[in-house]
Amino acid sequence: MTAAGQPRMWFLTGTSRGFARHWAEAALARGDRVAATARDVADLVERYPDTALALPVDVTDRAAVFAAVKQAHDHFGRLDVVVSNAGYGLFGAIEEVTEDQARQQIDTNVFGCLSVLQAALPIMRQQGSGHILITSSFGGLMNFPTGGLYGATKFALEGLGEALAAETKDLGIKVTLIEPSYFGTDFNTSSRKEGQNTIDAYKAVHQQTEEAFKKMSPGDPAHTAPVVLELVDMKEPPLRIILGKGALPMVKQTYQKKLAEWDQWSALGESAQ
Repeated sequence: MTAAGQPRMWFLTGTSRGFARHWAEAALARGDRVAATARDVADLVERYPDTALALPVDVTDRAAVFAAVKQAHDHFGRLDVVVSNAGYGLFGAIEEVTEDQARQQIDTNVFGCLSVLQAALPIMRQQGSGHILITSSFGGLMNFPTGGLYGATKFALEGLGEALAAETKDLGIKVTLIEPSYFGTDFNTSSRKEGQNTIDAYKAVHQQTEEAFKKMSPGDPAHTAPVVLELVDMKEPPLRIILGKGALPMVKQTYQKKLAEWDQWSALGESAQ
């Protein structure tokens, strides 16, 4: 609900399953209005016929994204919360991923998000308010072997979100980068693709990554919904938040190593000026 007690109006991509599905259901359950875009969200409309709007959209179709955002705005009269969540994982060593696979990954995860942002921003600017949530990943803060392309798209989203927050801070628009840890979603099943060029030389790094994930206890994605509702109700939400346990210590260790390396080689680097 808004500060005035009015229901919030949501637009979410990738709502058929995973995080956005839980967030949409939680928003509807508390009385908010939701435009849910995905392949199959008809059941949400059946359960919430007066407050849910189903919009089947492929985020790689820019025109379709703009049309869906407009339809949601026309239907509900405003857009308070826009969630860019649609995406999937592409895994394989850099050499194992085909150019076509890489382009599809970037087109979906990055350009899909860009289309959502560029469609929603004019509406939010006119309103003078709004909150944009971008589903990134702890893999957008630190990358790992065989996750190069997926991580690269999440690094890109981190950059987009950081710049967007600075650009809109005086326009009444808030931005939050959601950085989930390891959760028990369909990320390792239907939302996962593998590099097409299997190369024996990379078997060891594949195993290394698999063993690292086996040591992590997957979180329950349903538990993220109350957190996201709390975020959108905040007057001053954070730009970044890591969801779940296990990722923050790894991210801290990664950044400590980066800082140490920059310091170690600062004299050589500064000699270039």
